[in-house]
Amino acid sequence: MFEPQGTGFFLLLIVVFGGLLIWVALARQLVFRVFAACLAFLPAMVFGIAAVNKFYDYYQTWGGMINDLTGQGASTIPKYAAAGAGSNKQFDKNIGRITSRAEDAQVGYLFQTSISGVRSHLTRDVYVYLPPQYFQKAFRHYKFPVIELLHGSPGYPQAWVDVMGVIPTFLSLLETHPRDAAVLVMPDTDGGVRYGLQCLNDPGGIQDMTFVARDVPEAIARIARVQPPGRAWGVAGYSEGGYCAANIALQDPNGYGAAGVLSGYFAPLRSEVPAGNKPGGRPISVNVFLGHPGLQFINTPQDYVTRVPISEFLPAFWLAVGAEDTQDVIAAENFRQLLQTRLANVPFMMVPNGRHQGSVWRAALGPMLSWMIPPLARQAVRADAAAARIAAARAAAARKAHHDRPRPPRAATVPKKP
Repeated sequence: MFEPQGTGFFLLLIVVFGGLLIWVALARQLVFRVFAACLAFLPAMVFGIAAVNKFYDYYQTWGGMINDLTGQGASTIPKYAAAGAGSNKQFDKNIGRITSRAEDAQVGYLFQTSISGVRSHLTRDVYVYLPPQYFQKAFRHYKFPVIELLHGSPGYPQAWVDVMGVIPTFLSLLETHPRDAAVLVMPDTDGGVRYGLQCLNDPGGIQDMTFVARDVPEAIARIARVQPPGRAWGVAGYSEGGYCAANIALQDPNGYGAAGVLSGYFAPLRSEVPAGNKPGGRPISVNVFLGHPGLQFINTPQDYVTRVPISEFLPAFWLAVGAEDTQDVIAAENFRQLLQTRLANVPFMMVPNGRHQGSVWRAALGPMLSWMIPPLARQAVRADAAAARIAAARAAAARKAHHDRPRPPRAATVPKKP
C-alpha cells in the first residue's frame, strides 16, 4: 500500500501537501508562511516523480528503487576478480570454495565481476547469473548457452535483478524445462546512469558496441563454462537495450543466434556521452554519426536489415511492445515486416493495456526466455558433441602416431664365453 506505486503513498503525499497549504494560510508570521510554502514543494515534487514512476510502472518496491538508483544492492552481490582468469575448471573450483554447491544447485548463483575490454579499452561491471544446472552433476561437463541482457537508459545492469525480476522468472521457467538452462550476462552498457551510449561505436570516441558485443562475450567465455560467442549466444534488451539488441544482432550475425527486442526502437537517437569522451565527464547530447552517413545507415536497423547480405546468417528475432504505445507498435510492426523478407517466423507480442513501461517488459520477459533458450540449448548440445568428436579424433590420431612411431633397434646380445 505504501510502496512507490501504492495508493496509500499517493494519499499520504496529498495529505502532507494539503496540511502545509493550510499552514501557509493560517500562519500569522511571514517567516512561517515562507517556511511552510518551501516545505510544500517537497511533497509536490515527490508526487510528480511518483506519478511518472507509476506511469512507466518501473519501480514497484522501495528496495528495488534504492538499489537501482544508488547501487547499494551491488554491495551484497559477491564479486569475482576476472583479471588473469584461468581455465573454466579453475573458475568452477574458485566458485566452489566460496559458495554452497548444494544451495546453488537449487537457486543458482549471481555474482559481479569487472571486465577490462581488450579491444575497447573500457572497464565496467558485469553481472553474471549461473543457473542451478551449472552446479548439478548431470551438467558438470556441459558448456552452457548464454543470453546477454541489456538494460535501458538511464539504468544499471542490476535493474534486471531488482526491477525486472529476471531470476525468479527464469527459475520458474526452469521448473518445467530444466534442460533449457542458460547463463545470464548483464553488462553495464552505458558506463553510468548519466549516459546513453546506445551500444554504439563513436567514430571519434568510446567504442561501446565493441565492449558489449566483443569484449564481454570473449571474457565470459574465458571465465565460465559456457559456449564461445556464436549461435549458442542470445542478446535481448528493453527500450535503449532493445535497440542495442537489434543493432548488434544485425551487425554481428556470427556472434549471436537470437535477439529479443522489448519496446526497442530501430533508428539511433542522439547519444548522451561524457564530455571529451572521458568516463565520468559531464554528459552532453550529440549525434555521434554526424558527418558519417555510411555508419549511421549501418547502425539504423530498420534500414540496414534490407542490406544484410543474403549469404550471411541472420539471427532469429522476437519482438514485444505495449499495445497502447502507438509509436512502439508501428515501429515494431514495420521492422517485423522487413525481417520477414529473410526470416519465416518473427514472433510479435503486444501486451494489452501496456505502454513503454516496466510492466510490459516484465510481462514479456518470461515468453521471450521461453522462446529463446531452447534453440540456443540445442546449439550448445551440438557444439559440445562436435567438440567431443574432435577431441576423440585427436586422441585416436595421437595414439596411432605413438603406435606407428619407429622404434629403435634392440641392442645385439653378446654370447657369453664358455
